[in-house]
Parts: sequence; structure tokens; C-alpha cells
Amino acid sequence: MSLRPLLIVNPKAGAGRAGEGLDGFLRVVEGALGPLDVAKTTAPRHAVDIAETAAREGREVVIATGGDGSIHEVANGLLRAREAGFTQAALGIIGRGTGGDLCRTLGLEHRLERYLSAIAARRPRSIDVGRFSYVSPEGERSTSYFVNILSAGLGGLVDSYVHRHSRWAGGKVGYFIASAEALIKSEIGVLKIRVEHEGKTREEEIVTRQIAICNGRYFGSGMFVAPMASVEDGVFEVVDLGKASKLKFAASGSAIYSGRHLQSPDVSHFSCQKISIEVLNERARSTFLLDVDGEPLGSPPLELEVVPKALPVLLPV
Repeated sequence: MSLRPLLIVNPKAGAGRAGEGLDGFLRVVEGALGPLDVAKTTAPRHAVDIAETAAREGREVVIATGGDGSIHEVANGLLRAREAGFTQAALGIIGRGTGGDLCRTLGLEHRLERYLSAIAARRPRSIDVGRFSYVSPEGERSTSYFVNILSAGLGGLVDSYVHRHSRWAGGKVGYFIASAEALIKSEIGVLKIRVEHEGKTREEEIVTRQIAICNGRYFGSGMFVAPMASVEDGVFEVVDLGKASKLKFAASGSAIYSGRHLQSPDVSHFSCQKISIEVLNERARSTFLLDVDGEPLGSPPLELEVVPKALPVLLPV
């Protein structure tokens, strides 16, 4: 007999909104999905451990409830379990957070009944993920996964400020305020990159304020950074947002919500299966931080590769 689905709840997601009215929310979820078990997170990265344990126990469905960061953590736990041979668990998603960027890419409409119908149908689709190594805030070499977008540079600074403002300003307002503050303190990085794509390798230097390695299409609460990206094609779409001045960067910022930023001569794009990134200029290293699925995680040097069809997700048919 299979174990019940496990619902992992981050009560602090969405500036604490995910923890409000939880009893009523759970009644609705169980009405649609039947009996399930519930686990609440109590600290950052806690959901990683909960999800990995759930998969190792043999659960077939593990549901992330919260924002992009919560989904990121649950996915990482399932992927760790899959590394050890526990491959049966599929990821269910109920978006209750601030950004909702992965859900946009996956075609998950932001309505509770839509999330629940996708989970209830039990028809998983396997999506690509990114596996990467990086330097943790403690200075240690670490490895992790991302399911949506990893960016380095300005985005990591934005993340560090988003969490500061999230108590009173969520969604686009919070990201706008955090982006303005981070832009003031950002530095242009000189990056040494090594790219592998379709059996060919090249090395070059990129001078940029931010580079985004995209499995999904959206980040920053609706910024359409990589319209060409797909979670099912086995490649990253890398978007270099360029070295424009802070004033010009701010003036052109709205274009990224429609994808028009790709028309700018300051912005470039290429595809790859693997990429390594090192920041060469000392001045930029302290500010060239990582934004990983909407969460601050560490800094370069980076080694990244696509892992095709690695994560089964319960999505609309």
C-alpha cells in the first residue's frame, strides 16, 4: 500500500500569507486530494530534508506549498533522493508565494482549484533541471539544483533585499524596491566563461551587470527574461543583460517584462548544455551574488549543467 501524499507547507511564504487560514486551506486540499500528511518548515532549507526523507520513505507524491523558494527546496530534496535511487516521487505544486515565476513557465494557473486538479490527475511530466556547484556564504564548495533560473550579479543582490522588504511589500512592488536598492550598489563583472553546446566548447570573457542561466522563462516576479526557454528541451538559454550604466539599466528595466529587452544591443543570448563562470575583477566579487529560483544562495565560481528529464512534476495535461 502506498503512503499518503505529503504536503510541505512554508508558513512564511508570501510574506506570511501561506500560514494564514491554514486549517481551512487544508480542508479544501483534502477535499480534492483525499487524506494526506502535512509537514511545516521551520527554517531555511528545511524543506529539502523533509522532501528527501519523504521520497526515501516511498511516497509517490510530495507537494510544495509556498513560493518559488519553497518549490526549489522541495525539488532539491526529491532530486537528492533520486540520486540515491528513490525515483518514484513526483512533485506537486500549490503556489502560495510572492513571485510565482516557475508556475508561469509550467502553465500552472494561479488558482487553487487548478493546482489541485493537476495534482489529482496524477499525470507527471518529467522536466529538465540544472545541477551546479558554487561557493556557499560560509566559503565552502557546495552543490545544488535549480528548476527555473539561476542568475549571477544584480539578481543576487536583489534577492538579499527582497527578503528585507517582504514583510510589507510583496510581488512586483517588493521586487521594484529591492531592484532599485540593489542597482545602486551593483558592480559590473568581468566574467570568464566556458561553454559546452552540442559537442563544441568555447571560452570567452563577458562584461556584464547580470547573467541569467535559464531553464524556465520568468524570474523577478514576472520578468520575461528568456522567452525562448523550455523546461523540456535539454538546454539552458543564457541571457547576458549587458554592461549598461546604472541609469540606462534602470530606464530600460520595464522592457524585460515583455521580453523586449532582447532587442537591445546591450543584451545577448546563447544556448548551452554546460557552462562555467568565474568573476575576474576583485571589485565585483562581493556583489556578484547568486539568485537561484528566487533565493540567495552563494556566489561564483560556478559549474552548471543541464540534467534532462530529471524531475517528474504533476502538471496540467
